[in-house]
Amino acid sequence: MARKNRIVSRLAAALWRLVGFFTVSAICGVLAASLVVPSVALAGVTVSRSITFFNNLPAELTVETPSQSTKVLSSDGKPIATFYAENRVKVKLDEMSPYIKAAIVAIEDSRFYEHAGVDPQGIFRALANNLTRGGRQGASTLTQQYVTNVVNESLLSADRGDLVILSGQKSIGDKLREMKLAIELEKKYTKEQILEGYLNIVFFNRDAYGIEAAARHFFSTSAKDLTLPQAALLAGLVNSPSFYDPALHPENSIQRRNQVLDNMLRQGKITQAEHDAAVATGVDLKITAGRQGCAAAEIAPYFCDYVSHLILNNPAYGVDLTDREKKLFRGGLTITTTLDSRLQAAAQAQVDATAGANPDKWGASLVSIQPGTGKILSMAQNTVFVPEPGKFDTQLNFNVDSKDAHGNDLNGAGGFQPGSTMKPFTFAEWLNEGKSITTPVDASRRSYPLDFPWKSSCGKVLGAYSTEQKNAGLGAADDLRNNDEGYYRPMPVNYGLYNSINTATFAEAAELDFCGIQKMVDAVGLHSGLDNAPVNMHQLGNLLGAIGVAPLHLANAFATFDNDGTYCAPIAITDVTDAAGRKLPAETSNCRNTVKPEVARGVNSVLQDVLKRGSGIYIDPKVQSQFPVAAKTGTSNTNGATWVVGYTSGVATASFFGDTLEGQNRAGQNVTINGKFYKAIDGYMLAGPQWANYMMQVAALYPVAAFPPPPESMTKPPSPTPGPSR
Repeated sequence: MARKNRIVSRLAAALWRLVGFFTVSAICGVLAASLVVPSVALAGVTVSRSITFFNNLPAELTVETPSQSTKVLSSDGKPIATFYAENRVKVKLDEMSPYIKAAIVAIEDSRFYEHAGVDPQGIFRALANNLTRGGRQGASTLTQQYVTNVVNESLLSADRGDLVILSGQKSIGDKLREMKLAIELEKKYTKEQILEGYLNIVFFNRDAYGIEAAARHFFSTSAKDLTLPQAALLAGLVNSPSFYDPALHPENSIQRRNQVLDNMLRQGKITQAEHDAAVATGVDLKITAGRQGCAAAEIAPYFCDYVSHLILNNPAYGVDLTDREKKLFRGGLTITTTLDSRLQAAAQAQVDATAGANPDKWGASLVSIQPGTGKILSMAQNTVFVPEPGKFDTQLNFNVDSKDAHGNDLNGAGGFQPGSTMKPFTFAEWLNEGKSITTPVDASRRSYPLDFPWKSSCGKVLGAYSTEQKNAGLGAADDLRNNDEGYYRPMPVNYGLYNSINTATFAEAAELDFCGIQKMVDAVGLHSGLDNAPVNMHQLGNLLGAIGVAPLHLANAFATFDNDGTYCAPIAITDVTDAAGRKLPAETSNCRNTVKPEVARGVNSVLQDVLKRGSGIYIDPKVQSQFPVAAKTGTSNTNGATWVVGYTSGVATASFFGDTLEGQNRAGQNVTINGKFYKAIDGYMLAGPQWANYMMQVAALYPVAAFPPPPESMTKPPSPTPGPSR
């Protein structure tokens, strides 16, 4: 019975193939008629209607540049990162090895240069084979495959991946439309243009779209330098990228490669000797894995993330986030940034060294600005962007704001309490109001009651902070404290600044208009790192740095003093071009005079003494012996945020060490870093050496000149009258 069933089954299959054969013959006749003699009145109503149907199919196909990878570069041309939805680098046909052009034609469409987009002979041969012998021979020409890839790429770029139709899913209608489009495409483009388009768009691997990306991925070479066996392997891969993947299925890959080589020999594209030599080689892969996004950045992953947010937040790159993401991940942009790879390498090495053995996950960061341009030269922190065993990981950028001025996310930590690095801005207002650098102030005063007559010409009401209120609910200490005893006495105001005396800063403020202090802080670009709100200097705690600011903007504020009082907004992107070489909007230096030059020079003159005789005296003295340098130390009340912000004439740098864990607010006391115990961390201890070691490596790469002195009127002997007291 079983034998009888098998016989019946074979007869049925044979009959079906016979019917299929005649069906295929009819289809090919219609196709041939429409291609060769479309205007001839053919006999037979059915055939005539079929030709009419075929000729009425849509013939328009818009061939757009396929999705291409975006590259982000440093200012000196070093790769930072690549963004892509499809890893593709478009190259011209003459930038491809002749072997890959010959190989792809030999295996995919040997009659490519003979047909007009659709090959009736190939269709007849393939369908006859499939229906009469039960095989699965393909019949799509390279032009038809190109059409399919163009259509699918267009759908994917429009986020309509659900409409993509793969080869095995096509209906007869889909195939007929594909044929019609292929015919029309051949009328519009040359064979060379079609071959170039095909080799740039075809899929080889999830990390390799197009021949250039495939050459880089599998062999770490270029499309132009592909050898014969390499080209044959890649040409064979496109038929089934998974089944013929040489990394996963090397035996399948070699078998397919050799089939390509056999075809090339049979078609006269290579000699017997070339064939035999290529067949004798192994797979010989040299994989270069795809590196997509900032998580796989070559350098500076957090700067990369900052740049990507600048693009995604900017309406110049699209009307909405979806459009901007498409531009970034598919637009083939070349984004040239301000980052100096030399400074970045030094910064990264230094933050890693500062917090090497760091089981409690304390954060260290460095960020540098170029005075006079606002260019961000480096941005580093002691964490990894992607979790690794035993590493401190976070995607928060310690150096930047949480949000930009428009409320768009920047993925920043939101700033840290700057502590005494805020003191120079009160001092700047002191000079701005015409006072002398060396005027004495009464730093012995430790108590300012709630009704103290602070000056505020703009009508602002001071906050409910007082050093004498004895009300813990309002967050005030019982009295004003200095870090060390022995400084509660009258002293010159410059002495109070370079020694970082809290009581001296309050004594200064007692003689100033707080509205002037506010203007000074606003003028140098300081704001809350959390929400971009102004730092309210009418809250007394902010005289000593109570509100968190981002290291980037603190460095840039000091760069304003360095730049003779001219503020330049920070910039990270200097040039953007698209895949066609068209220029897109980038950032340009936006500078304005905000601080009087003589005031800036007065601040510079005093901050040079910080390292010579003040709060930074224990920082490596070699840094001040190598070049003129100015700096200020800073430490928050709980030692959880410590700083040195300093500058030469060419580079301004903020160095930070402290608590960066979200929601922790840890005190920097009784901690061990790199095996050394610290009872209480101060700015000069970790942030200081980090800053000094880094600056000694990089400062000479930019201009190093003496700071212009302040005017004599600013340094003349002052009146001995101390500040007011009650």
